[in-house]
Amino acid sequence: MILRKRTLLLMVIDAVLINLAVFLSFYIRFAVDGDGTIPEEYLLTLTHSAWTATLIYLSVFYIFGLYNKLWQYASIGELISIIFAVTVAAAGTITVVYFIAPMRFPHTVSALMWFSTLFLIGGSRFIWRILQDNIFTPHVPGSQNQVLIIGAGDAGVMAARELKNKNYREGRPVGYIDDAATKQRLQLMGIPVLGTRRDIPRVVKNHNIDKIIIAMPSASGDVIREIVGICEKTGVDLKIMPGVFDVVSGKVDTKEIRQVQVEDLLGREAVTVDLEDVAGYLTGEAVLITGGGGSIGSELCRQVARFNPAKLVIVGHGENSVFDIEQELRSENPGLDVVTEILDIKDREKVHLVFQRYKPGVVFHAAAHKHVPLMEKNPEEAMKNNIMGTSNLAEAADAAKVKTFVLISTDKAVNPTSIMGATKRVAEMVIQSMDKRSETKYVAVRFGNVLGSRGSVIPTFKRQIAKGGPVTVTHPDMVRYFMTIPEASQLVIQAGSMAQGGEIFILDMGQPVKILDLARDLIRLSGFEPDVDIKIKFTGMRPGEKLFEELLTAEEGTSATKHKRIFVAKPNNINVSQLEELIHLIRERGSYLTREEVMGQLQAIVPTFRKQASKAVANQ
Repeated sequence: MILRKRTLLLMVIDAVLINLAVFLSFYIRFAVDGDGTIPEEYLLTLTHSAWTATLIYLSVFYIFGLYNKLWQYASIGELISIIFAVTVAAAGTITVVYFIAPMRFPHTVSALMWFSTLFLIGGSRFIWRILQDNIFTPHVPGSQNQVLIIGAGDAGVMAARELKNKNYREGRPVGYIDDAATKQRLQLMGIPVLGTRRDIPRVVKNHNIDKIIIAMPSASGDVIREIVGICEKTGVDLKIMPGVFDVVSGKVDTKEIRQVQVEDLLGREAVTVDLEDVAGYLTGEAVLITGGGGSIGSELCRQVARFNPAKLVIVGHGENSVFDIEQELRSENPGLDVVTEILDIKDREKVHLVFQRYKPGVVFHAAAHKHVPLMEKNPEEAMKNNIMGTSNLAEAADAAKVKTFVLISTDKAVNPTSIMGATKRVAEMVIQSMDKRSETKYVAVRFGNVLGSRGSVIPTFKRQIAKGGPVTVTHPDMVRYFMTIPEASQLVIQAGSMAQGGEIFILDMGQPVKILDLARDLIRLSGFEPDVDIKIKFTGMRPGEKLFEELLTAEEGTSATKHKRIFVAKPNNINVSQLEELIHLIRERGSYLTREEVMGQLQAIVPTFRKQASKAVANQ
């Protein structure tokens, strides 16, 4: 009812304006060439033109949807709609009056009618936008915080517009900072560019800046790190617009301004997914994900749900985490067929039963024991879960004629010094050996540490900072590769789309990050000074740890794929009979295997498994 009344009101206003436009067209025409009066022979033409124009214009405006728009938010798109509608209606009016009902119709009036109608109709619409911005919108008193925006591009304009949309409650933009020489001394939205990044301290001081917003979503981690360092020295509140990692994770609302996070400082572009390829092999398939309640597994569930699978089977051992992701998916994707199975992948019979029940077309195997120190203390559990569990799933996938099986591996599987890393390397061997005798395409994806996952160093550092320190780092020279959870999940999905069988896909993760630098960055971002407010304590390397991780063995080498950031390792020769004997041994004596037996078996099948790992455990 309200919409109908609003439409009728707009139509009445438009009818008045259209008649006024027709009258002005004739009046201006004869005011210029005559004595300012409309000759009698044209009065009939004026009358016919007025009612004809009214009917045609209102009809065209309705068809073009001009009565279904919120004009207080009118922009260029709405202006283009008005131009099209007025042009079509003017042409229709002239055609009817001049050709169908032939009457004397001055040619000049045609142009004047189009222009005057466009001016009056357009003006009547955009007056709502002007009133909304300047009169109807209450301006909040006391919003005197001065804001400096780093980046005079699209993101910078978005930041300024977002501040305006919030009625400047979070501050008023007074200037931009941009390194481009061509932008210096220019203005965007009436806001000047005040200098380059070297000028930030001067601008902050001269303009009494209270807040800085970094609006450079596509900038590299190194650039953000440098700018953050400059801004922190000014002592003002620092925020950032969502960067590339937020885009990858699906947070596409780039208007959200938030605190700077440590992820923003990583010096590597995010991996993007070829959506067409992905959709091609997931859409309409039953997709099974093991470890579905974990950090990577749950994000895989979210990402897969985007591609309309016929069924999503979430398999996990922890009932609470499985319940949480199930409820989230049902809420966010009401049309998705989601089923859950509480399952221990070491249970061979239940694994086969689940695969036969759902007949999945694609399997993502994320379930694993991956905490390095815990697996050093419980090596037999690492063997049972990571090796025998993977073997159970691989066999079930073959029996159920799964199309693609993707194992989630780790860089710790390369030249492993830990039990966890060695068992994951054997898991890679299991799926590569299965690939040689099955129609299923078995592949593995190998990547580094995942920010924000359970057991990740970032949550640990944050907890330590919240307690006042110290922040514990095992070794000053320790470095790691890092990626975000959504990025890792999308890499896994992308690799599945490229699978031919037997490959180990590897992400180009850029430069490794020094853990000590990561700790210092996080302390600074929390508002403290490293080694002054929050101490950093070196605790020594834990059993199974390495100073740096590797993504390839010396024998593997890599070859490129069609994805510029993903490579594939060349497969090594695998002693299948030795591998089968190990799996048989685990099935027979898994829980009763001694540490010495576990070490001996792993060193026999993974020659690069370093013996200092066993020494470290023995010393412990």
